[in-house]
Amino acid sequence: MNDSIIQFIELEPGIMLLKMEDREHKNLLTPDMTASLQAAFRQAGDKPECRAVIWTGYDSYFSTGGTKEGLLSIHTGQAVFTDASVFQLSLECPVPVIAAMQGHAIGGGLSMGLFADFIVLSRESVYSANYMKYGFTPGMGATLVMPHKLGYPLGSEMLMTGSAYRGADLERRGVAFPVVAREEVLSVALELARDLAQKPRESLVTLKRHLTKNIREMLPSIIQQEIEMHEQTIHRPEVKERIMQLFGN
Repeated sequence: MNDSIIQFIELEPGIMLLKMEDREHKNLLTPDMTASLQAAFRQAGDKPECRAVIWTGYDSYFSTGGTKEGLLSIHTGQAVFTDASVFQLSLECPVPVIAAMQGHAIGGGLSMGLFADFIVLSRESVYSANYMKYGFTPGMGATLVMPHKLGYPLGSEMLMTGSAYRGADLERRGVAFPVVAREEVLSVALELARDLAQKPRESLVTLKRHLTKNIREMLPSIIQQEIEMHEQTIHRPEVKERIMQLFGN
């Protein structure tokens, strides 16, 4: 785990803080970031004292999704999005994970955050499933988790349009989790984590396993369907053009 881009510390007894802080790349899912996230979540699962994980970013960034190089590799058929499996890390973590998305969460970064057990959003930040902006169908489990967590009408709208929504917009649309001022996101997450930390770890693990059973069983089939949709959509020449344009090159 690269300590320069990931902080993983015990915030309080039973509560681990996982903070992504790759300022050079604005928390893009670089190979270094994905490897560090995998290592951090493994540690969380292995710590017998850990009862809850607060997962956050820095300043106005939570996670800004895939890199230009990563998207181009998928476009050319040299990779698939499952090669860097980070989207399901919080789902697979045995203890509850709170995604304190205080900053912008884009594409795979949003999908990744939504797989957490609890979610706190910032009114000021931008949340976007921008896959279709690039001209290809969504991956990273987005077609499962977004309708599941946001409701079908809003989730499918975000997936189809690829538009950006402020947290305040999602609050007005009635999302079922807290949306607060950016400076309050971490404190709201910490209050929830303190409540969880009072419970026996084995009971938390057992209940999370039960509550996530259906989505965990559905996910492999959905991922395969997303890969098949990519085969039809992501290799088109216009996708490369859009990737280059949207990354400013």
